[in-house]
Amino acid sequence: MPVLYLTEQGATLRKEGDLFIISKNGQTLQEIPAIKVEQLIIFGNVSLTTPVIHYLLKQGIDCVFCSSYGKYHGRLFSTESKFGALRQQQFQANCDQLRRLDIAKEIVRGKLLNQRTMLLRYAREKENNELHLLPELIQKCLKDLTRADDIGSLMGVEGYASTIYFKAFKTILKKDFGFKGRARRPPPDPVNSLLSFGYTLLTYDIQSAVHAIGLDPFLGFLHATEYSRPSLALDLMEEFRPIIVDSVVLKLINSQIINERDFEPSQEIKAVFLTQEGIKKFIHHYEERLQTQVLHPLDKVRVNYRRCFELQARHMERTILGKEAKYQPFLVK
Repeated sequence: MPVLYLTEQGATLRKEGDLFIISKNGQTLQEIPAIKVEQLIIFGNVSLTTPVIHYLLKQGIDCVFCSSYGKYHGRLFSTESKFGALRQQQFQANCDQLRRLDIAKEIVRGKLLNQRTMLLRYAREKENNELHLLPELIQKCLKDLTRADDIGSLMGVEGYASTIYFKAFKTILKKDFGFKGRARRPPPDPVNSLLSFGYTLLTYDIQSAVHAIGLDPFLGFLHATEYSRPSLALDLMEEFRPIIVDSVVLKLINSQIINERDFEPSQEIKAVFLTQEGIKKFIHHYEERLQTQVLHPLDKVRVNYRRCFELQARHMERTILGKEAKYQPFLVK
């Protein structure tokens, strides 16, 4: 259990000896060996005791705090840092406009290639002429990518390709729940709610990998630096969006694992969010996906997807330090 998700509202996490104990109203719900936990993600009204907080800080265990719907609030991590020299190199690479553009192009290339691969997989299963044509439109976007001469034009190519991709995504869904295209902040329909929640979880996982390597998660290459935005984590997650989150969403809907009862409308804004039961379903299948073993195309080792996050962060580190000529994204076949 590398990641411990705490979703039970009103629960408390305490530590006794070598165990993490989750309890509510005096009843023990679960006991977990503390040594097995590498990250905590807390949703809503869940309490941590002071000994737990001290243990997390001492062991350098990442702890993420979210609303009950999964909106990010903040995280707990030690202020100690041994990576000053690396972050100085990262800052210099970010300020070099040519290096920044080269890295950003590879990030977008990885995303588009993995989107195209996903669509081709489903096109082979469906007799749908439109679905067969759309991957080729993304291929044309890949050619446009080489001609992009600044981050703005690069983002334009990425945005157009994503519009094409989500048009195909709607076609693949066996039930679209009113999905018309990608929309967020807030998600207007169940499909967008699933995508947004999944991308949020993916951001946490990538950010943890970036922290572990020692890079600054707030200093990215494709995504602009803004207050509290983990730009580098958002960069590195791009290539994993289709093969992790989008794959899980398609499975949940097309296999009828999730249904209308797993969503609820917001009382304050025009939005749709997952219920607590829906969150639990998503987390289960998301974690199942992350445990899938794959051959890492660059390192030539069989690892799960969660380990791939760290390996890609290390490739980014070596690119920044000049040990690798260019950043190479994680690609699936």
